[in-house]
Amino acid sequence: MSPEHQHPDGEEWEGGYDPLADPEERRVLYATVDSFRQYRRNAHMNTTHRRRQLFYALPSAHWQMLSEPPFSLLDNFNKVDDAIDTNAEIADAILQVGLQSFNLSPTPEKGDPIGNWQDVATTEDVNKAHSTIRQFYRDWSLEGQAEREVCYEPVLQDLHHEFKTRSDNGEQIRVLVPGSGLGRLVFEVCMAGYDAEGNEISYHQLLASNWILNHTAGPLEHALHPFALHFSNLQSRTQQLQQVQIPDVHPGQAMQAAGSAGQRIGTMSMTAADFIVHYTEPSNQETFDAVTTVFFIDTAPNLIRYIEAIRHCLKPNGLWINVGPLLWHFDGGKNNKTGDAGPEPGIGEPGNVELTEEEVLSLVERMGFRLEKRGDRRPCGYIQDPNSMLQNTYQPSHWVARKVTGA
Repeated sequence: MSPEHQHPDGEEWEGGYDPLADPEERRVLYATVDSFRQYRRNAHMNTTHRRRQLFYALPSAHWQMLSEPPFSLLDNFNKVDDAIDTNAEIADAILQVGLQSFNLSPTPEKGDPIGNWQDVATTEDVNKAHSTIRQFYRDWSLEGQAEREVCYEPVLQDLHHEFKTRSDNGEQIRVLVPGSGLGRLVFEVCMAGYDAEGNEISYHQLLASNWILNHTAGPLEHALHPFALHFSNLQSRTQQLQQVQIPDVHPGQAMQAAGSAGQRIGTMSMTAADFIVHYTEPSNQETFDAVTTVFFIDTAPNLIRYIEAIRHCLKPNGLWINVGPLLWHFDGGKNNKTGDAGPEPGIGEPGNVELTEEEVLSLVERMGFRLEKRGDRRPCGYIQDPNSMLQNTYQPSHWVARKVTGA
């Protein structure tokens, strides 16, 4: 396939590949677009409507007591509904970008088997829309900075340690960011002066990153209630209804300001493709100076395939920087597939294997890399409410490996 690209200057979804031409690809895209359309209705139904029914099922004296101050639970349901509507404005904006990007009609004919994208999303698709919108908290809010610093700062420091002098001397350093999600690390690498290429396979992530990178008007323009739909482990209702503003930094304006100030910035692009297939193609052989994998390698059903792709696309002596846990989770490539891998091995290839950190590092060295650095473990959450009574904390592995010359 010819990969599609998106840039902060407004160019997006370029390339010769047409996902609407392939029936399975079209189905996945339509389900993704429809999942953002269904966000508002689904969130109201499954969050507040259901809870109101259960609330009124309590003994009358009980629900009446809890509807009065200081509890005012019925009032809180109304506030959560308002928060859902606020979040749904983001979902609707992503929906509009998706419709425009793929030239889909906002009001398709119900009987059209090809052009009707409505009412095709599954519960799983809608859940992905929910988690994608919450992810803006981590990647594009000021409040999510603590999580980003643990994961992104070590990568930027390692890049500077290896490449800053060369970059300052005018050399173009190409950095690949697979599993780029909502594009924040791609943006940060670009702002650090390197040519950053993100890669993503999920249409949910691609549509959302396209919106935040290319279609927002300015910083702090959009309100988000990241934890409004969660009712457990709360200290207070204020905590549940916390509002943040996104994006904390507007990508286009930040790049323009940096360029005007004489700061060296790199280029930024995004490929929509199966990482394994696209980056083992001959055209990508030895094209990148560094590959940065952040919370990514544990998405591999077969890590050997990922390592082969990284080794293939890295230049001799190129750097592989990794930060992340080993929460092995496999989607099988069936619901997030972008592009037809044909006979080549891709993310949907049968089989999977789960490895320990020791085994991962042994495999990396076995397959043509030299481990050069083991970083400190810095605990962090992932879209974690810092005030929640339940704290899910990772201790990500941080290491740097170099491709052995001739490997």
